Amino acid sequence: MAEPAASRSFDAIIIGAGQAGPSLAGRLTAAGKSVAVIERHHFGGTCVNTGCKPTKTLVASAYAARMAQRAAEYGVVLDGTPGIDMKRVQSRAEKIIQDGRAGIETWLEGMDGCTVFRGHARFTGPHEVEVAGEVLTAPHIFLNVGGRASVPDLPGLGEVPYLTNSDMVELDTVPAHLVVVGGSYIGLEFAQMFRRFGSRVTVVEKSARLIAREDEDVSAAIREIVEAEGIEVRTGAECLSFARRDQGVAVRVGCTEGAPEIVGSHVLLAIGRRPNTDDLGLEAAGIGTDARGYITVDDHLATSVPGVYALGDCNGRGAFTHTAYNDFEIVAANLLDGQDWKVSERLPGYALYTDPPLGRVGMTEAQARETGRSLLVGKRPMSKVGRAVEKAETQGFMKVVVDAQTQRILGAAILGTGGDEAIHGLLDIMNADVPYTVFQRAVPIHPTVSELIPTLLAEMKPAA
Repeated sequence: MAEPAASRSFDAIIIGAGQAGPSLAGRLTAAGKSVAVIERHHFGGTCVNTGCKPTKTLVASAYAARMAQRAAEYGVVLDGTPGIDMKRVQSRAEKIIQDGRAGIETWLEGMDGCTVFRGHARFTGPHEVEVAGEVLTAPHIFLNVGGRASVPDLPGLGEVPYLTNSDMVELDTVPAHLVVVGGSYIGLEFAQMFRRFGSRVTVVEKSARLIAREDEDVSAAIREIVEAEGIEVRTGAECLSFARRDQGVAVRVGCTEGAPEIVGSHVLLAIGRRPNTDDLGLEAAGIGTDARGYITVDDHLATSVPGVYALGDCNGRGAFTHTAYNDFEIVAANLLDGQDWKVSERLPGYALYTDPPLGRVGMTEAQARETGRSLLVGKRPMSKVGRAVEKAETQGFMKVVVDAQTQRILGAAILGTGGDEAIHGLLDIMNADVPYTVFQRAVPIHPTVSELIPTLLAEMKPAA
């Protein structure tokens, strides 16, 4: 009988080298702690490898393609029809992936006090982890294991080829007809970029409208934007099933209007995410999860086991790079700086990177109305924004919702050129917890998208 492996002790173990893990290792080692970082696959997590960095690189290529197609509108004459070299598009994204991945790995390997382990980590006790035949122990363990695309058990899906977001960033050919199953953030970004690369694209969404968590006017405007580029949209697809066809894959949608079946050359599944928590041996440690597999945490990101914390996508408290990084900031502030930062104090902000992008912060108008508060609402089309007119990018609108009694901004949406940047003016005011009237003395720069925010706020009216 083989003898049990000898254990190695550290002050902290970090499982997963996504957005939170490496930065936390940096803070802990700088404080004189010994740290083990365990990564079983690629360093950098979703953002670096299959998420933000490669997808926004592809979005930039798709934007360049669109501008080339529109060149004549701007008085720019191109010889011949602009074309797409998808291998060069993909290699550009791949370089950014590799550079980001290597940068994080090199940083961790050269970090004093940090030991990097490559392999699959599994708990064997509350503060004990096994990896690559070694047993590691520490009083503090931090889980930063991220998530992956959800692949539900839909009829016929196991019998057909399909793509996820991870596969899409590796494509070096343009699909003849891409069927995107899921009309939300990930699906819409890929739909628009591959339409601009030359694919025929159909978006299939189970709900009655696209990005159903947003206000109806936002959903309607985004649908209008993508349909104007030739993307076909099928909502109300309640009866999804899949089958092989000679031409590719058939997606049966069962909608009340339109053809009941769509045959595409490629199918992208973009119907949600799931946490990478099912193979960590959490039960051996007594770490609790919810019904969807997310690790349950308190307001300080502590799990049900003292000394064990969960950060990033695996805790269900945010699904963005910036929220994962903020998880690191919360844990570091509380454990190393004597602070009392809480997840509940975080103001939700995010963006949808279609073109034009949607910048969002706080409540939707529908959510604000559900609170029963007296509201002020302001809305302005981007066609009234000088910067948008000058760029000939006037699609969309900006909207803000304010509590009439406290004069605090409750939420805002900017769907339009620069919306992902301009939203930060509102986000900062909300974080500062000051009345919206502080904008009255602001003198914004002209010509910008942000310059219309004071005007937008000055023209608000009571919600009907």
